[in-house]
Amino acid sequence: MAFVLGHNQYGKAENRVVRVFRDSDPHEIVDYDVSVALWGGQDAPHLTGDNSPVLPTDTQKNTVYAFAKEDDVVAQPESFGIRLARHFVDDTEPITHARVRIEMYPWTRLGNPHAFTRDGRFVRTATVTYDGSTTWVVSGVEDLWILKTTDSEFADFLEDRFTTLAPTHDRLMATSLRAQWWHTSEDVDWGKSHDRVVQTVLETYGNHHSLAHQQTLFDCGAAVLEEQPEIAEIRVTAPNKHHFVYDLARFGIENAGEVFHADDRPYGLQELTVRRDDAPAPGLAFDPGQGW
Repeated sequence: MAFVLGHNQYGKAENRVVRVFRDSDPHEIVDYDVSVALWGGQDAPHLTGDNSPVLPTDTQKNTVYAFAKEDDVVAQPESFGIRLARHFVDDTEPITHARVRIEMYPWTRLGNPHAFTRDGRFVRTATVTYDGSTTWVVSGVEDLWILKTTDSEFADFLEDRFTTLAPTHDRLMATSLRAQWWHTSEDVDWGKSHDRVVQTVLETYGNHHSLAHQQTLFDCGAAVLEEQPEIAEIRVTAPNKHHFVYDLARFGIENAGEVFHADDRPYGLQELTVRRDDAPAPGLAFDPGQGW
């Protein structure tokens, strides 16, 4: 029986980079977690232990920090990811592909121009994949918590002998949303575009009378694509953050949807993609290794 080497990649994960722009007044700051994955031309180290084609992961780490100092593109995770990915492929033989994933932790300025507080509303993400000729840029957001106390229903679903869930026409609905959207252009104001997507999702989710969580999520994705033509596809992962009305009747206390027990598992999980019907194939925008 013969064995062959399949897809493989290697890199330096979770490089924590904080960059302070001291030449601006007031100071600016970006806070990143940068992960690099490289592949191409790596048969020898796997099959014979010959490390001559390997760019050490320690070198990759040092490159991330050096570029954070040398290039102002570090101010936006997408542009920083593009800079790094192209360097690793264009300047390093025999690497053919690079993927740079960045998590950005927003900070909000306090009254003092040089003091900040961590903004915990969400984590901003960017993933850049480059193959030597084409660059795929996928922006995103994670841990975007949204909760609605009404205007959400769930009824008329399939039932069988194991069904215990009662239909409802008024429930509390909450999620910790993760979304990724693929740009077909690099001529983008990355910060402005990201802010618009987040605001569109929040406004759509909040103002939508939901007959199903899936319906609300599709409408959020469609609204993003409608507003920003340069976005070809958006993927959404949204767990139900269940809140169950707590049984107070046994104590003689009425609870008309006012006191809930927040339960973290098990939970419903909705995942979907909304894309333009004329959008080009995403290629490596999400795969391999990107997933949802």
